[in-house]
Amino acid sequence: MLRPAADQEERPSCPPAPPRRVIEVAIRVLIAKPGLDGHDRGAKIVARALRDGGIEVVYSGLHQTPEQIVEAALQEDVQAIGLSVLSGAHMTLFPKVVALLAERNAADIVVFGGGIVPRGDIAALKQQGVAEVFTPGARTTDIVEWVRSHVTPRD
Repeated sequence: MLRPAADQEERPSCPPAPPRRVIEVAIRVLIAKPGLDGHDRGAKIVARALRDGGIEVVYSGLHQTPEQIVEAALQEDVQAIGLSVLSGAHMTLFPKVVALLAERNAADIVVFGGGIVPRGDIAALKQQGVAEVFTPGARTTDIVEWVRSHVTPRD
């Protein structure tokens, strides 16, 4: 049996402390399909990429009104809403969601969008409060990275 040296005091043996668990608070994003647009493949691809990137995703399904989208965002306590529109109604639907969030004192929820959006409309959407617009050809890794760098998780 090993004994401590004379100048060292004997200490009881304790098991090592377990490693600290770091609890990472996930970003929660609502992916929504406003309006009458029936094509949701792109929205589902983005939702999957966000999930694979460690982001919690709630998918609203098709044919949602801006009011339904905002209500779902508040109920689900999301930090961001991703809107997908292929129908050309982005200039009406995206700003309507932003305005409804402001009316509900939830302007801190980041709104971004994607779909068939002419480049000439992007600046106008951003002036109306849409944080970013992704057009066809955007890489899903870029979308995930943008969300991670522009959306703050809640404690």
